[in-house]
Amino acid sequence: MSTIRILLADDQALLRGTFRLLLEATPDLEVVGEAATGREAVALARATRPDVVLMDIRMPDMDGVEATGLITADDTLADVRVLILTTFETDDLVVAALRAGASGFLGKDVPPASLIDAIRTIADGERLLSPTATRALIARVVTQPEPRPRGRLPGVDPLTEREAEVTALVAQGLSNQEIGERLFISPATAKTHVNRAMMKTGARDRAQLVVFAYEAGLVGDRL
Repeated sequence: MSTIRILLADDQALLRGTFRLLLEATPDLEVVGEAATGREAVALARATRPDVVLMDIRMPDMDGVEATGLITADDTLADVRVLILTTFETDDLVVAALRAGASGFLGKDVPPASLIDAIRTIADGERLLSPTATRALIARVVTQPEPRPRGRLPGVDPLTEREAEVTALVAQGLSNQEIGERLFISPATAKTHVNRAMMKTGARDRAQLVVFAYEAGLVGDRL
């Protein structure tokens, strides 16, 4: 089992300490740094190259949204995933962070076991966190008033009909296994279609593919 390296970014020292104790008590998790501001988070991400950044939204100096955008825009940090921790899951800043490149979000009152599972999920990159809550949040904010032509956004290669279909299912929270069952294809084939869609849209992971699906009009109000 490989170790998942984690960077903690939160302006509350007590909360960071609590997270550190929890995470370092888990054999496959390692805390490689702590940041009290968004600016520190970006600098430490570049210095430590963690697998996952636990990012608070509201921090002094630079908030979590801007910090997330700087991390995800840095080609040298392409493998770093950002998990947003927030007090208010319906905060529009959470959506801004997702659009900036975050891979998912959780409330700060999440049970310890769920947080650990979420970190592993984000590091694995296979499935979006809290599909129902995240889909509803993204749909509320990023759905275009007038959806663009299906599967198209400026500067993006057009998706094939199958890729668009698979992308819509990803936005509904389905795993590769579930997509395969729905479309009568193997999970490996489903994963291939997902990867091609991500490559064409420039999505870093499935969370970003969900954002694309709504912005491209592939998913309407069917939640």
